Amino acid sequence: MRFHPRISTLALMALVAMLSGPLPLRAQKLADDPSTVMLAKNIQQADTSASPVAPHAAAMPGDTLNMTTPDMGSGKKMTGERVTSIPTDLTLHDAEQIAIRNNPRVRVAQLLARAQHQVYRQTRAGYLPQVNGGAVAAEADNGGRFTFDGLRSTRLITHAGGGLDFHQLLTDFGHTTNLIASSKLYEKAQNAQAQASMLDIVLITDQAFYNALEAQAMVQVAKQTVDTRKTTDQQITELTNNKLRSTIDLAFADEDLARAQLLLLDAQTQYNNSINALTSVLGFDRPMTYTLEENTGTASIPPPDQDQLVDMALKQRPDLMALDYDQQAAKKYARAQWEQLMPTLDTMAVVGGTPIRDDKYFTSNWFGAVGVDLEVPLFNGFRYTAQAHEAEDRAQAAQENQRDLRDRVVRDVRDAWLQTNTSYQKIAVTEKLLKASNMGLQLAQARYKLGLSSIVELSQSQLEQTQASIENVNARYEYELSLAALNYQLGNLP
Repeated sequence: MRFHPRISTLALMALVAMLSGPLPLRAQKLADDPSTVMLAKNIQQADTSASPVAPHAAAMPGDTLNMTTPDMGSGKKMTGERVTSIPTDLTLHDAEQIAIRNNPRVRVAQLLARAQHQVYRQTRAGYLPQVNGGAVAAEADNGGRFTFDGLRSTRLITHAGGGLDFHQLLTDFGHTTNLIASSKLYEKAQNAQAQASMLDIVLITDQAFYNALEAQAMVQVAKQTVDTRKTTDQQITELTNNKLRSTIDLAFADEDLARAQLLLLDAQTQYNNSINALTSVLGFDRPMTYTLEENTGTASIPPPDQDQLVDMALKQRPDLMALDYDQQAAKKYARAQWEQLMPTLDTMAVVGGTPIRDDKYFTSNWFGAVGVDLEVPLFNGFRYTAQAHEAEDRAQAAQENQRDLRDRVVRDVRDAWLQTNTSYQKIAVTEKLLKASNMGLQLAQARYKLGLSSIVELSQSQLEQTQASIENVNARYEYELSLAALNYQLGNLP
C-alpha cells in the first residue's frame, strides 16, 4: 500500500521516475580471525597490582584498537612502525613488545576489527539522509511510446535536464535500529578477537623465549659435563700409561667423554633451533644476533587461591567476551528479522530543472515534489518468518557455545594452576637431587682415586649428576612456562 500527497501530475511523474528506494540493510559479521585460540580481555581497566600471577602481567585495557590507534574509523595507522632490529641484550618484556608490533597475525586481527567498524558504519547509514544527483539528455520521436515494456506506457520526449533526489527513513519500527546494534556488537566481538590474537602471540613468544633459555642452560650443562669428563679421561689416560689403571677403565672414560660430547652437540643444535623459532615469532625472516637476558631473581610463589583465578578468567578472557557479544548481536539480528514484518515509513523529495524541453509536453522549466512512502509487507512466501526463525536458532547456538566455553575456561584455569604448583615444587626437589648428586660425584671421584671403587661407580655417578643438572634446568623453565600458560589462561597482557 502506498500513499503520496499529490502536488501535481507532472511532479508525481518526476518523483516516480527519479526516486530510488533504499537498499535493504543487513547486519554483517566478518569471518573470525583464523589464528587461534582467543584468550583474555578486561573491559574495565584493572590495576596492575591486581594480578596474582606475575608481577609483569596486568589485566587488559578495554579496547584493543584503542591501544594501537587514536581513531579506529579515521584510517590512521593502528600500530607503531615495525621493529627492524633486536636489542643486543633481549629481555622477555622486549621480546613480547617486539612480537606484538611485528607479528603479522596481530596486524591481521586488528585489520579485521577495523574492517568490522566499517561494517557498522555501513549499517548505520540506513538512518542517515540519502541524496542523489543526476542529469539526462534525450533525443526522441516526441510523443512516441514504448510498446514492449509491460503495463507501463512511458512517452519518449526530447529534453535535457537534471535534479536532486532526497530520501530519509522515518521509521521501520526497530528493524534498522536492531541491525545497527547487531553490527556494533559484532565490532566489539572482533575487537575481543584481536586482543585474543595478541595474547596468543605473547604466549608463543614466552614459550619460544623460555625454550631458548632452557636450551642455552642445557648448553652450559653439556659444556660442564664435557669439561669434567675430559679431565677424568685425561687423568685415567695418565694412570693407564703408568700401569696404575687398566685399559678397561680408559675405555669407560672414553665412552663417557664421547657421550658428553654428543650431549653438547645436541644441546647446541637445540639452542640454534630455539633461537630461530624465537626470531620467527618476533617477525624477522633473517638471522639476528642477540643475547637472551634471564631473570636471575627468585622464582615467585604461585597464587594460592584458584577460585579467585577462575573468577578473574571469567571476567577477562576475550574469547568469552567475544562469544557474549556474538550472542547479543545474534539476538538483536533475530529481533530485526522479525521486525521486517512491520511497516516502513519514508519521506522523500525531488527537485530539478529542464532547460531544454518541448513546451508542448513540459509546462515548466523546473519540477519538484515531496511525499511519504508507507510500505506494509503482506505476504512474501514466509521468507521473513523463516529468516527470523533461522536467526533465533543461531542465537541459541551462540548461547550454547558460550556456555560450553565457560565450562572449558574453568577447567583450563584449574589445570594450569595445578601444573604451576607442581612445577614450583619440582624446583625444590630437583635442587636437592642436584646437591646430592654433586656430593655423590665428589665421593665417587675420591674413592676412585684411592682405588676403593671401580670405573663403573664413577661413571654412574657422573651420569646421575648430569641427569640431575638437566632435571634441575628443566624444572626451572617448566615453572616459568607454566606461569606464562597461567597468565595466558587468565588473559593477562604484559
